Amino acid sequence: MAQVTVTIDGKAYRMACEEGQEAHLEELAQRFDRYVGHLKTQFGEIGDLRVTVMAGIMVMDELAETNRRLANLEREVESLRNVGEGAAAAKQKSEAAVVEVLGELAVKLNGITAKLNARPQTPVN
Repeated sequence: MAQVTVTIDGKAYRMACEEGQEAHLEELAQRFDRYVGHLKTQFGEIGDLRVTVMAGIMVMDELAETNRRLANLEREVESLRNVGEGAAAAKQKSEAAVVEVLGELAVKLNGITAKLNARPQTPVN
């Protein structure tokens, strides 16, 4: 397990993470620290715990909005997938109908050709 020291609101916190995740954890801490800094700029010194809780709530609000948007996008993708599958089925049905009509037309043309070949030829002058 790797160890990383992150700084939030000027205070260092030693944290454990999986090997290879150190940079990711540091980036997350820096982003969270920006939330804390933003709140301190807006509200001044209102207490470390209160600022941290407010920053956590802001992050959770953004996460909830992101999850809502993701769910909407997943529904839209599913809808488009269903439309695409319906269109593919309609295309196959149309192609099958065209093949059937072309087959019937070929049978009729063969019949006409056979009748024309069976007629006696009249000499052309």
